[in-house]
Amino acid sequence: MIVSAIPNPEQNLLLAALPAEVRARLQPHLQLVPMPVGAVLYESGMKATQVYFPATCIVSLLYLMQDGASAEIAVVGYEGVIGISLFMGGETTPSRAIVQSAGHAFQLKGPLLKNEFNRFGEVHNLLLRYTQSLLTQMSQTAVCNRHHSIDQQLCRWLLLRLDRLSSNTLATTQELIARSLGVRREGVTEAAGKLQSAGLIRYSRGQITVLDRAGLEASACECYAVVKTESDRLLPAHRIG
Repeated sequence: MIVSAIPNPEQNLLLAALPAEVRARLQPHLQLVPMPVGAVLYESGMKATQVYFPATCIVSLLYLMQDGASAEIAVVGYEGVIGISLFMGGETTPSRAIVQSAGHAFQLKGPLLKNEFNRFGEVHNLLLRYTQSLLTQMSQTAVCNRHHSIDQQLCRWLLLRLDRLSSNTLATTQELIARSLGVRREGVTEAAGKLQSAGLIRYSRGQITVLDRAGLEASACECYAVVKTESDRLLPAHRIG
């Protein structure tokens, strides 16, 4: 898939699925913003004042422990929105939202989306379905981190990102993966080595290229399929650009 040089709102599935009259109301207020790797959109406990609709970037939601350790609880790309606490009524979130793959997103002032949500129409239903999809990913990630091997977790981690990228190459490091999975770097090094020896990936200089997606899916635990199936069931399927 070729992604246009200048992202447009319809590259985000939620924005693309909005009714025409809602798009007309929100379009003037959508601001295209760059999302560099490492940019923190929300810190734990921070009050949400704006939301972000990723177009070409990927954002990781991390839970931080008091000792500085972290673990990823979900990943969000062009299918979703960052800042669900705002329209769900909680206002603050216990997780950190950090850009993991650079790109762009559309920023919108929170009250504008909240007003649309509170009309209890199509937008309300769309955002609730997305929230259910995100909660499924969070709960399945918790199960996966507790019960499955690092090899299987790494497969799930890679596949979730592959679904949100326009290529089969990810710019990442083993240290970043280890922080996301909440495991030691040595465990990630060993797991990545197994996948590379099996011909599923190629890892070199901070880049992982997936060579055999079908093989990667076969090596993953059922957690990826559960998340993918629920996401496909609940969310719009069409992506532009």
